[in-house]
Amino acid sequence: MDVVGHWTNGAEIESASGRFGEVFNPALGEVIAKVGFADQAEIAKTIASAKAAFPAWRDTTLARRQAIIFKFRELLDSRKGELAEIITREHGKVLSDALGEITRGQEVVEFACGMPHLLKGEYSENASTNVDVYSIKQPLGVVGIISPFNFPAMVPMWFFPVAIAAGNAVVLKPSEKDPSAAIWMAQLWKEAGLPDGIFNVLQGDKEAVDGLLTHPDVASISFVGSTPIAQYIYETAAKHGKRVQALGGAKNHMLVLPDADLDLVADSAVNAGFGSAGERCMAISVVVAVEPVADSLIEKISSRMAQIKVGDGRRSCDMGPLVTQVHRDKVQSYIAAAEQDGASVVVDGRGVVPDGDPRGFWLGPTLIDRVPLSSKVYKEEIFGPVLSVIRVNSYEEGLQLINSGEFGNGTAIFTNDGGAARKFQHEVEVGMIGINVPIPVPVAYFSFGGWKHSLFGDSRAHGEEGFRFFTQTKVITSRWLDPSHGGLNLGFPQN
Repeated sequence: MDVVGHWTNGAEIESASGRFGEVFNPALGEVIAKVGFADQAEIAKTIASAKAAFPAWRDTTLARRQAIIFKFRELLDSRKGELAEIITREHGKVLSDALGEITRGQEVVEFACGMPHLLKGEYSENASTNVDVYSIKQPLGVVGIISPFNFPAMVPMWFFPVAIAAGNAVVLKPSEKDPSAAIWMAQLWKEAGLPDGIFNVLQGDKEAVDGLLTHPDVASISFVGSTPIAQYIYETAAKHGKRVQALGGAKNHMLVLPDADLDLVADSAVNAGFGSAGERCMAISVVVAVEPVADSLIEKISSRMAQIKVGDGRRSCDMGPLVTQVHRDKVQSYIAAAEQDGASVVVDGRGVVPDGDPRGFWLGPTLIDRVPLSSKVYKEEIFGPVLSVIRVNSYEEGLQLINSGEFGNGTAIFTNDGGAARKFQHEVEVGMIGINVPIPVPVAYFSFGGWKHSLFGDSRAHGEEGFRFFTQTKVITSRWLDPSHGGLNLGFPQN
């Protein structure tokens, strides 16, 4: 059986801790590898490797850094199919979805290639008599990244291209559920010419996470995951003096006005609700239908759901399994809870017949109507292929419903009324908004992040905010004597 190790100082090393986790192929329901869990000695060794490599990388010219990032981009683009197969094998998402994930991550790599412009400081001449003031941006040092299972390539790429471009050394702690993508990317960085020790992978569980959160040589933490863990990450790391960007959970609503194109809405709801088996923080999990459109919309959504082929992601399927049996069973429990709460299960995914091994962690797309607002099915992030429908009588009622929620990650409105759309984008209390766009993930040169309990800290991922997060500013006030006071001066004549 394969054993996935750490990547430290430019090489993969097997964990010596004696603790391991199981890595499954979710489509087969079987263990395909083990992953080593770091102990305190391995945590210290990996961070020390990054710390030792940092000074030389900090002093490397922008042109040289840029050339290495360009090379990484070219290698990634030419070999992304390899990475997609790894993601599908360990996460379960279909190959096309895995390739899409890599492409969105690659956008951040491409954005980071423009870092000479983004790392420029500012300059003011004669702020006072013969005094100039200017600023420079410098890297933080060793930075920690803790990424979730649902996007083992894209989410790390939200952070490490920017961190490396800015001159930092990275320690990535991937999810123990799908750890191999991180090792593959580490090997690609080495091939691109990145110096050893600048990109490191620390495998593990909570011990590895806490090691990064508390180690004095780690300057910052970037995290994406559920809200309770994001809050823990933020509070623990902040107590230890670190910068933190911690992106939490979501309960994303799609508000459908009566004038919307219901065919477009139905397509969008199915794509956004069931892509990647609903294991997306930007998935639409609640359709808020302004009456009288709900019955017609449910009929259209149901007919499209019947066309979804669930099965092994390596085959010609639309939706794969959930990542683990434990997670699948948890998502199924929400369907049972909906029934107990009096909701109507319109399409039940629990009886799906997959195109794949029956031992896989299967759950088909599920549609639930008339979900009570008091139900945990509405209140909690399910993180699976379960789409709820809430009926409201007006735009105002729908807006209030969205704004009263705990989360503020993403939302969407579907309408042909420009005034209503503009009003919604102004009034809704959510960080990322789609207008007739169901998954409003910003492009790489904008920043990703939500409001309320969907973001802890004040820094969002990638874009200009990413470069601000991974750098610190020095402001220099300088005064030099005027050389015209006397003596030799072989410089250019000055007027």
